[in-house]
Amino acid sequence: MKRILTSLILSLLSINIAVAASGDAGAGKTKAATCAACHGANGIGASDTFPNLAGQHADYIVKQLKAFKSGDRKDPLMAPMAAALSEQGMVDIAAYFSNLPHDGASQDSGSAGTGTSTSSAPIAYEPNPAAGKSLYELGDASRNIGACIGCHGSEGNSEVLIYPNLTNQHPEYIAKQLHNFKNKTRDNYAMNQFAGGMTEDDIADMAAYFADPAAVADVVSRKVTASAPITAEVIAGKAKAATCAACHGADGNSPVAIYPKLAGQSADYIVKQLQEFKAGTRKDPVMAPMAAALSEQDMVEIASYFAAQKVAVADLPGSDIGKKLYFGGNVKRKITACVACHGVSGKGMNKAGFPTIAGQNEAYLKAQLMKFKEGDRNNDYNTMMQSVASKLSANDMEELAKFMASMK
Repeated sequence: MKRILTSLILSLLSINIAVAASGDAGAGKTKAATCAACHGANGIGASDTFPNLAGQHADYIVKQLKAFKSGDRKDPLMAPMAAALSEQGMVDIAAYFSNLPHDGASQDSGSAGTGTSTSSAPIAYEPNPAAGKSLYELGDASRNIGACIGCHGSEGNSEVLIYPNLTNQHPEYIAKQLHNFKNKTRDNYAMNQFAGGMTEDDIADMAAYFADPAAVADVVSRKVTASAPITAEVIAGKAKAATCAACHGADGNSPVAIYPKLAGQSADYIVKQLQEFKAGTRKDPVMAPMAAALSEQDMVEIASYFAAQKVAVADLPGSDIGKKLYFGGNVKRKITACVACHGVSGKGMNKAGFPTIAGQNEAYLKAQLMKFKEGDRNNDYNTMMQSVASKLSANDMEELAKFMASMK
């Protein structure tokens, strides 16, 4: 039974976006018969440990099937099932499941959408759906947990085709995958970072939220401070930042395109860059001597000042090509979407070390992408930016820079 489900899923995931679009849902219905034992003929998993496929993005299904088949995603049940599927079989099965309604057939919908998720949490803990919603929509910057809504959409309705819909998914399955990402038995850098900061209670809360998102639709998620407070560090930093004005502007909005805007940037990120310029970890002939003269307290105060300023963004044309790369990456070329770390609005994730890139100078953005690509800059976490940039063409970098500079 499990092997049958595995083969269907692999079929779906192995096709690319262009192929998925040409899938024959009618043919897929027949081919999906072997998947029904685990995933249900209506796409609703027969067990809470198997994912719902009804209404899932065909592109995502294909991507996962390919990963099962190639071994990039490991599963003893799905691997042999995917291996036996042809390219067309995968396309057709993906097309079939993606066309099914999210709630599936009536005989399965009750178990898929209304069950509680206490099985994934300690018995003594009562999962809190409202807390799960808050974590999903806002994340928790103090623990380096990013908001999920940017990639997976409101109430789990993803608008980015390579990211899965979570709406109407089994809460137990969501909990299982979060545990896999947390324990790194499933490999995805962004998800490993997000889930890695979650507690068992967080995971239980998230699963409880998806058991019935409508039940807490009117609950307002916890608010976070929207802007940096004016602290003693900000006040002291204003005077010390005067020497930075020639290149970065008095308020952090650099008038010179090749230099970065610092206004609104994360203070933690600015401090990190200054420390690395001083240590020589990040090399720059202009910044090295400037940083060398700064104490740790100087760095904190200067960074706090610039973080409290508002970035000025001009009305720029942007780029449709850059937008597509930013939000969707490129599965065939193994280019990770920028949105996963820098967010849907380009504001980054402060505590996780991912900088704000929205409204940054276009020339600076392009130059840094090229430096990462060529290895001239290598102070990124786990060579993440070097890996992404290495797959970008010169035109990719130009279009991405145009789009990111236009973000507000």
